[in-house]
Amino acid sequence: MVSEAFLQLSQNYAQQGYFVLRGFFSDDEVSSLRRTILKFHRRWKVKNATFYREEAFNSSLITGSQFLNADDRVKLFNFISSEKIMQVVDLLVPNQPSFMNTQLFFNPCNPQQRDFWHRDCQYDHDLVGQKKAIQETQVVHLRVPLFDELGMELIPGTHNRWDNEEEHNVRQEENGKVSSDDLSLGKKIPLAAGDLLVFSADMIHRGLYGLNRLALDILIFDPQGDFADYVDDDCLPDHSMLARIHQPRLFTNTLQLKHKGG
Repeated sequence: MVSEAFLQLSQNYAQQGYFVLRGFFSDDEVSSLRRTILKFHRRWKVKNATFYREEAFNSSLITGSQFLNADDRVKLFNFISSEKIMQVVDLLVPNQPSFMNTQLFFNPCNPQQRDFWHRDCQYDHDLVGQKKAIQETQVVHLRVPLFDELGMELIPGTHNRWDNEEEHNVRQEENGKVSSDDLSLGKKIPLAAGDLLVFSADMIHRGLYGLNRLALDILIFDPQGDFADYVDDDCLPDHSMLARIHQPRLFTNTLQLKHKGG
């Protein structure tokens, strides 16, 4: 991809809060990743059977040690920090981009569960804190669908602005609204295996349930944001793994931040 195209992507992200790269990963890359992720998912479902059956729609700490061995974890670390992904990461977080976490999104077993609108920051902050977060912090999701799926629905530009009245009522479930109600400015982004969706964690968004939904999210943060304490030590590579990671700086940046904070 030429630099002019990358510049356009950066502008799209700044204005809209997201962009999509269609067919970004090869069939072989997707197949290899899918094998590792399915291994994690099968083991996670056994360990969390009740939670999975009753309410779960995602899991986290995919790179941790609980469900994958060292070789599989290294495979994931090398995928996450691969040259093509780092090109995108460096475009959006040019100053010491740091690894936060991974999440896996799937369809809930409970048919009563509905996809819901949210900003990620609402789980850590009240409304005042959320308004501050969208102005001051930068957390980026890189979503890698492992099968063709309905994708995401986003409200473009909401990474830079606060909710309008309709958005507030739905997201906060006020004035008779619920968080699964449709929003008039919603834009649906269908995704296919091999695509890469990049979006701001702070924008109003929801995953769309259906089809064979199984998507890996890689979360990256700007070191200016105080997120190092959010990172679980177990999801980071240990010293022996770092030696097997081709481009480990995404992880060493996080380790350095945690060391400073500790």
